[in-house]
Amino acid sequence: MDAGHGGRDSGASYGDRVEKDDNLAMTLEVGRILEEMGFDVVYTREEDIYQAPFKKATLGNELGGDLFVSIHRNSSGTANQYQGIETLVYSDSGFAKEVAENVNGELEDVGYINLGVEERPGLIVLNSTQMPAVLVEVGFINSDADNELFSTRFEETARAIAEGIADSFEED
Repeated sequence: MDAGHGGRDSGASYGDRVEKDDNLAMTLEVGRILEEMGFDVVYTREEDIYQAPFKKATLGNELGGDLFVSIHRNSSGTANQYQGIETLVYSDSGFAKEVAENVNGELEDVGYINLGVEERPGLIVLNSTQMPAVLVEVGFINSDADNELFSTRFEETARAIAEGIADSFEED
């Protein structure tokens, strides 16, 4: 589990929300739920520290993980311009795409708008991992509607991501 950004790299911000903090809180909660489900979970960070994306991918590779999941919040040029979740993958096929679709479907059930799965082969945490990898954009940090869901349905959001991951391993 990878909490995107961290330390000097705060990611996007909106009002008093800072992406690196939202990412870390959600990552730890998703990981806790996965552990309750019986998964072995390893984190790239469990505190507010900076790690280069390549370092995160390398750590995942060294640990021999079965799946690399990076948690982020999306952002747009104008506040409240967009809302919804999307999951990014290196290639629009295979196990990572299955995970992405399952996670998105579960998040849609929580109330998020499902923006789909997008191929992003240029992202280091997707192209430098030796295992399937997904980057989950858990709503837009500059969307009041997404922030409301993220805050008021935090546990349900984390459980949806965990269930989407778990369901993928059951199908495999």
